[in-house]
Amino acid sequence: MTGETLDLRDVPPPERHPKVFDAFDELDSGEALTLVNDHDPKPLYYQMQTEVESFDADEYVVDKIGPDQFIATLRKE
Repeated sequence: MTGETLDLRDVPPPERHPKVFDAFDELDSGEALTLVNDHDPKPLYYQMQTEVESFDADEYVVDKIGPDQFIATLRKE
């Protein structure tokens, strides 16, 4: 599975979701977007689940690497 990785830790919060949506739109079916974030991106998960038909919510994975580092994988159907 190929895709893109975005490190959002230095991105201002108001710019994060739009940046993720733009990157996700650029993916081909079967690819995944990997996010590095400073908090659990659960609100993004719910927004993607509601607004993006091609988001594969069943394949969503998030791992807590440290107190301020979370790695999330968002796969496109």
